[in-house]
Amino acid sequence: MYEQASHSLLNEILVQLKPEIGNLRLRHFYTRLGANFYAIHSLFRLIYGERADFKEQMVSLVETLALRYMERAPHLRKSDLAREKNYNWFLSQKWVGMALYCDRFADDLKGLREKLPYLQELGINLVHVMPILDCPPEHSDGGYAVRDFCKVDARFGSNEDIEALASTLKRRDMLLVLDVVVNHTSNEHEWAQRARQGEKKYQDYYYIFDNREIPNIYEESMPEIFPNNAPGNFTWDEEMGKWVMTVFNNYQWDLNYHNPAVLIEMIDIILFWANKGADILRLDAVAFLWKKMGSQCQNEREAHLILQLMKDCCQVTAPGVLFIAEAIVAPGEIAKYFGEDAINAKECEIAYNAALMALLWDAVATKNTNLLSRGVKNLPVKLERATWLNYVRCHDDIGLGFDDNDVRLASYDPVLHRRFLVDYFTGKFPDSPARGLPFGENLKTGDARISGSLASLVGLESALESGDAAAIDNAIKTILLLHSIILSFGGIPLLYYGDAIGMLNSLEYLADPAKREDNRWLHRSHFDWSKASKRHQTGTVENRIFCALKKMIALRKETPVFADFDNRQLLPVDNANLLVFSRTDAQNSRSRVLVIANFNPEAQTVPVDTLQPFGFFLKESMKNLCSGTSIPMENNAITIPPLSFYWLAD
Repeated sequence: MYEQASHSLLNEILVQLKPEIGNLRLRHFYTRLGANFYAIHSLFRLIYGERADFKEQMVSLVETLALRYMERAPHLRKSDLAREKNYNWFLSQKWVGMALYCDRFADDLKGLREKLPYLQELGINLVHVMPILDCPPEHSDGGYAVRDFCKVDARFGSNEDIEALASTLKRRDMLLVLDVVVNHTSNEHEWAQRARQGEKKYQDYYYIFDNREIPNIYEESMPEIFPNNAPGNFTWDEEMGKWVMTVFNNYQWDLNYHNPAVLIEMIDIILFWANKGADILRLDAVAFLWKKMGSQCQNEREAHLILQLMKDCCQVTAPGVLFIAEAIVAPGEIAKYFGEDAINAKECEIAYNAALMALLWDAVATKNTNLLSRGVKNLPVKLERATWLNYVRCHDDIGLGFDDNDVRLASYDPVLHRRFLVDYFTGKFPDSPARGLPFGENLKTGDARISGSLASLVGLESALESGDAAAIDNAIKTILLLHSIILSFGGIPLLYYGDAIGMLNSLEYLADPAKREDNRWLHRSHFDWSKASKRHQTGTVENRIFCALKKMIALRKETPVFADFDNRQLLPVDNANLLVFSRTDAQNSRSRVLVIANFNPEAQTVPVDTLQPFGFFLKESMKNLCSGTSIPMENNAITIPPLSFYWLAD
């Protein structure tokens, strides 16, 4: 968009750029800068327009974009052009991801390159390598307390190794996802160290105070993220003699985005990793980017403006790179990270569907879909050119972030129901087969989240210990049932390393003083390659899970209706044990798949009459894509076996 004031400023900025920028022919850069500059200028002025150094900071921002563009390799610029042309490329059903810890899956980045055939055998073509940047070994928070944003931790390899991995993945038609922690740094980061030494410039990079007066005002409204391990939101730094905002852990200093220099630094870091070959960048803790007294300091409007600026700037320099919003927030807030008041995504193209994950676990515990169906019906509508990241388990705990109104409509008391779920998945509820642990228990409120591996939470661990064949069958069926939803729901399915071979909880973390106080390491164990080798042994637990998932993934990729073009319809049926929805081909409305999932340990039926209002006029049978066989109708109804699912094509 052309607007005189902003483009007059742009002309001034271009004159002031460093000579090495002005002397180069950067046609695509200048075209994109011109197209995006009105938005960039408007947002920057909205946030920082009152500052005396506004124009100086704008020059710094544009120089940063130009310098990173100049570094961008020819093959990455070529990819940018292709993705600009095919701008819906990531909505395809062909993408299936896996999140993994590099060192725990394959020792290091070189080892990960060698293990790619395992991922491709399963059908994985999007690899989220969990944080690998330089962190203090004793205070790393699993890689989220970064000491150097531009350096791979030596334990994993080098920057050259990540570039080699990116190149190898590209040759295999696979995508690389990397993390950028945008909310905070380690207290050992150079910026923090220089702040400690008294440099005002770097003290302004953080929220630093001489006394408790202002921190106490913040504390009045800010919740505690880790009330047991890291109570409060501020830490006294003895060396500096000041208080520092530390929302997560006392060794993680929150960055101050009220300072535009911080934003420019982080945009520079984002583009640095885009230039190393990342296809997608996962922006960590984006809900916390803007702190304001009198608020919870989460989901503030300015946090969204910051993300919009980051996206607009990335579109100038590396438009082929996507953002994932790591915002595990209330269901009504999640979709806002695609971008409010827009048609196309203008913040992050991808967001974690945390609400669906939590709802799925509710269905496992209750053995019905009462809350799941209500929650799915009320999921926020995503924007065009945006998609969900659907997952069953991840590196983090399971938060029970349901909408309380949905819980009440499902005839549950929100507090009591969450207590039931925690008790169920920690094995305290009578007859529960789950083996999880409570995480982040707040003794004041009784709130808690849940740690544990997928297999242990669905009862595989306890079933194997007892040797109960029926319980083993039920656990495997539940693992496949949960994955059938994320593979067919609409969005990018993200598997968690170890889940495809039924890896159990591991207590190895208790021997490590740096990890023993964080029971999320229960499900962050080293990948068991001896267990993985059993995937080729017919009849083993590993074989049954791996082969079934491999087949489902292949079917997903072959089935265009599973592409994510707002083509899902929830079908209400008179059976609270079933989740039923249809997927329709965006190019051919007559091509549809009916998904039916039974979360009950008893067989369930769906009368054909209940499907007819939605255009499913079933005559004799429908083909189940997963088995390749036809599902017969008896007494004008379809029967779904216990803990099973159908992908039916009419």
